[in-house]
Amino acid sequence: MIHRRKTRQVALGDARTGVVRIGGDAPVSVQTMTSGYTYDVDACVAEINRMAAAGADVVRVAVPNKKDTAALKDILPQVRVPVVADVHFHFGRALESVEAGVHKIRLNPGNISDRKQVQEVIAACKEKSLPIRIGVNEGSIIERKDKQKRLKELGGVFGDDKHGHFLAIMIAKLEEYLDIFYENDFYDLTISAKSPDPQLVIRAYTEISKRFDHPLHLGVTHAGPKETGTIRSVVPLGHLLAMGIGDTVRISYANDPVFEVEDALEMLYCLGLRERKGVDLIACPTCGRIEVDLFTLVQDVRKTLADEIAMPIKVAVMGCIVNGPGEAEGADVAVFAGKQRGIIYVQGEKVATVPEAEILGALLSHCKAFEAKVNAGEAKLGEKVVDIVPPDPIGELGSGASKIAAGEVTQVTVGGG
Repeated sequence: MIHRRKTRQVALGDARTGVVRIGGDAPVSVQTMTSGYTYDVDACVAEINRMAAAGADVVRVAVPNKKDTAALKDILPQVRVPVVADVHFHFGRALESVEAGVHKIRLNPGNISDRKQVQEVIAACKEKSLPIRIGVNEGSIIERKDKQKRLKELGGVFGDDKHGHFLAIMIAKLEEYLDIFYENDFYDLTISAKSPDPQLVIRAYTEISKRFDHPLHLGVTHAGPKETGTIRSVVPLGHLLAMGIGDTVRISYANDPVFEVEDALEMLYCLGLRERKGVDLIACPTCGRIEVDLFTLVQDVRKTLADEIAMPIKVAVMGCIVNGPGEAEGADVAVFAGKQRGIIYVQGEKVATVPEAEILGALLSHCKAFEAKVNAGEAKLGEKVVDIVPPDPIGELGSGASKIAAGEVTQVTVGGG
């Protein structure tokens, strides 16, 4: 059981989108950001709705120009998820976004040098009861204009403790930013402190969590393509969440944002921080014992069940009988594949033996039947009926007959045949 850090709570959304709460006793929420141009209304709406369908709780959009904030008035009525306007450099974009009806502002006060302009944004959000996220990123905290100050800061960065120097700047900048909001009696804030360096991300959020009670938005900047970005993101964010740190999260990829949502949700499911929706699929890692096309089968099962099954049924797809029974223990529905065929179990009880070509269809059929039983109160998720009796490797799967005939192995009947 993860004991989460206690924080304030902020809320965003409305009656149409539903209200998402961040911090306090609310579950960790999942965010992502559109990859297209906000001013392209139809494409933006389609992308937001696709992200929401994938499970995103909040979606952020970039508003660098007036045509982007102007488009918000047409976008917002067509989506069913709270939308955050991402503002950098020009405070006017924030004011226009608030006027358009956006649900939250993401602001980097460090990119707006005029404090009066920041105060105008605070006043506008305060009037509409909109929260604001403020953040410090490794890429934006180093001085850009004052060359002497920049050289001094970079000297610290490339010294013996790069992380320590960045941490000092991040915390100092956050305190400086927060003072502006506190002076204006504004506390509906979330905080972020991002870096492409996973170790710095862990250290930064750990230290910040000790100093501020605002909800924390977790993320890693420049996480790269999904192939490498998954590890770069999940390692530090999962570490922090396991320590109870973090109230909302975005995994960032240079890829389809839907992948960000799917992987963030899976991370939260694995940590027990969100109740799983849809099938919990496990599969063996494969080895030289498999005698079916397991890679294709697993992907086909994943895609098919994702479309057909809404309940968090635990489904196991195993390529042989050696480790299958143990790894499938606790699975609601399991299949053990042998020589071009598979044996299907429902809560430990063998229910069918089918040719390889029919495994997918039979597995789906038994998953649907089991889901119907759970809905009818005739079965419970995770409740084993009987212990799995492994199939006889010589019998129904027929995978060892030729080896025994050739004298390569000794016949052993498993589970009494």
